Amino acid sequence: MHIAEGYLPPVHAVAWTAAAAPFVAHGVRALTREVRANPESTLLLGASGAFTFVLSALKLPSVTGSCSHPTGTGLGAILFRPPIMAVLGTITLLFQALLLAHGGLTTLGANAFSMAVVGPWAGFGVYWLLRRFDVPLMVSVFFGAFVADLSTYCVTSVQLALAFPDPSSGFLGALAKFGGIFAVTQVPLAVSEGLLTVLVMRLLTQSSKGDLTRLGVLWEKKATKGTKETEAVAR
Repeated sequence: MHIAEGYLPPVHAVAWTAAAAPFVAHGVRALTREVRANPESTLLLGASGAFTFVLSALKLPSVTGSCSHPTGTGLGAILFRPPIMAVLGTITLLFQALLLAHGGLTTLGANAFSMAVVGPWAGFGVYWLLRRFDVPLMVSVFFGAFVADLSTYCVTSVQLALAFPDPSSGFLGALAKFGGIFAVTQVPLAVSEGLLTVLVMRLLTQSSKGDLTRLGVLWEKKATKGTKETEAVAR
């Protein structure tokens, strides 16, 4: 998802920045409300951001000399919802551009739109839909993280195809080429990220059940009237 500095034409770079900006602005307001209302969320917010930073900083070779990355945005989207993840993801991309030369400042808007906006919304949407049909929590978490990862690269493929259409087959031909390049490594990466996110969520359900309940990921429901038995259910 890290389109390199200066790689996109200026018009495309500006357009993607304009597309991402409202989501990030909305996320800043959501993040501010969350921190003010629940200061105890700060630690888990930091952990979600760190999870995204570490995973998306990994560079794994793809075909034709390009690289693929996990994204790590599914976990934060499930815990804090996509608007807040838009901010955490954009901050992650900014620091990676400045410190690690992953991506760039001119392409920050395009990278943020794919990884910090579309990825979290797509992943959370799948997670939410599965939970509505009573799919087990960890299965829903896996597919949420899987889709958040893979959808990011689908959008990146669209961005690159729009900027560099194939001379003979146009946008669709370029989309097939860019998508094929990423798909070779990104599908197994998405599966691996899904499994890792499940592992982290299992640890959180054991160590931070109260936080997950407060965030709405888990809630306690009385099993039978007049008993003290409870069960943790995903929101």
